[in-house]
Amino acid sequence: MTINWQPTSTIAVLRTRAQLIANIRKFFNDRDVLEVETPLLSQGTVTDPHVIGIPALCRLAQQEQWRYLQTSPEYAMKRLLAAGSGSIYQICKAFRQGDFGKLHNPEFTMLEWYRVGFDHHALMNEMDELLQQILKTLPATRLSCTEAYEKYVSINPHSATLAELTKRANELINFTSNLSDRNAWLELLFTHCVAPCLGDDRPLFLYDFPVSQAALAKIRPGMPPVASRFEVYFKGIELANGFHELQDVQEQRARFEKDLQYRDEIGLTKVAVDENFLGALQHGLPDCAGVALGVDRLIMLALETDVLTDVMSFTFDRA
Repeated sequence: MTINWQPTSTIAVLRTRAQLIANIRKFFNDRDVLEVETPLLSQGTVTDPHVIGIPALCRLAQQEQWRYLQTSPEYAMKRLLAAGSGSIYQICKAFRQGDFGKLHNPEFTMLEWYRVGFDHHALMNEMDELLQQILKTLPATRLSCTEAYEKYVSINPHSATLAELTKRANELINFTSNLSDRNAWLELLFTHCVAPCLGDDRPLFLYDFPVSQAALAKIRPGMPPVASRFEVYFKGIELANGFHELQDVQEQRARFEKDLQYRDEIGLTKVAVDENFLGALQHGLPDCAGVALGVDRLIMLALETDVLTDVMSFTFDRA
């Protein structure tokens, strides 16, 4: 059997990668944002049915305990915020079940940061500054979810019925199914018809998501109400996902319970809710905004390549 032990990237690219990550650290150090480290193994994990964690079996004092490799450092970082850390950032590994391909690897590098006193619009401004420094991009443009869906698929994401979404998906991508989840249809139309059109010549910030996709974001009242959430796209690639962070522990627990119910309905494995995170929310999370950015994708764009293999030392198949 031939063993391919060599890295998937070149040493020259890895040197460039190291410099780009050093530049990211300088960006935050210049702004007096504290770098932190949090555990990769945790007692709880995300309940989101679309983000699947990787369990790990630990043996301590001859006892077996299950933990989860973290899908992001979000919950632990919010515990630090509740403890009074002030604005913080972290560059770390994250782990998710799912695809392995051009833009996905089960183990990847994430940059996550939180700014106390910011809302999501202020954080978009800072994200834009970071992208201009690291990628040398033009200033970003912004588009609401309503504008994006109406422009590219001619529907309103807040008010379109399940029947209307089903019909539109069949018309645009010849996809038929008996899916009863409205968000699944929205996501299908988005990934096939909207996302590939975003951020062609400069980054694009997509904001004001439907309330059904709020995740850990605040809901802003209005007609319609919207989730105070944004995503960042460049050259059709999703780079980041950010929130004006929810502070209400009862609302957050209710969202987790709704996720768990849906996971049960579609046959996903039961997971443990992160009670430590909810305890921090109960204590009090300061008003803040946070965002998670895929570092490997950022470097891929900086080096003008189109596959993660080119910028990671060892991808999943050689790990």
